[in-house]
Amino acid sequence: MKNILFLLSFFFLFACGDDPFSKVKSENVEKASVRDNSPSKFPVMNFNKTTHDFGVIQNGTPVETVFSYTNTGEAPLVITDIKSTCGCTVPKDWSREPLNPGESSQFNVKFDGKGANKTSKTVIITANTQTGRETVKITAFINNPEMDQKLKDRPKPPGPIIQ
Repeated sequence: MKNILFLLSFFFLFACGDDPFSKVKSENVEKASVRDNSPSKFPVMNFNKTTHDFGVIQNGTPVETVFSYTNTGEAPLVITDIKSTCGCTVPKDWSREPLNPGESSQFNVKFDGKGANKTSKTVIITANTQTGRETVKITAFINNPEMDQKLKDRPKPPGPIIQ
């Protein structure tokens, strides 16, 4: 019975959804896998900034920033995916071509600016670096007068109960 459940789980895991490997060009993977026959030679992503603070923005105001990076490693860099931890933050316009050592590139991050108070979002870059994953962050303080008013108007809890 356990074997059947395992096989069904395995089937559903790999049968559903898009194939993430279909988005990666095989020739880029081949180029990235060549590392001068030395396992210690990896690409290194060196960012111009790892955090961008939008400062104070009004609720619902979309904002955008650019993260630039340079491959300071010893092998071609291949980025296979860039994702955010939230749907309100969208990474876009990044190259899927190998980036040779010494070359630079960039990607944009758009934040919808909705919410209230201090917020922080993480963007995860999946690449062929030594760790396989790099991160950058965006932060902002969202000024939301409607939310502030709702908090002021909510009923106050009763005082302490004295027995």
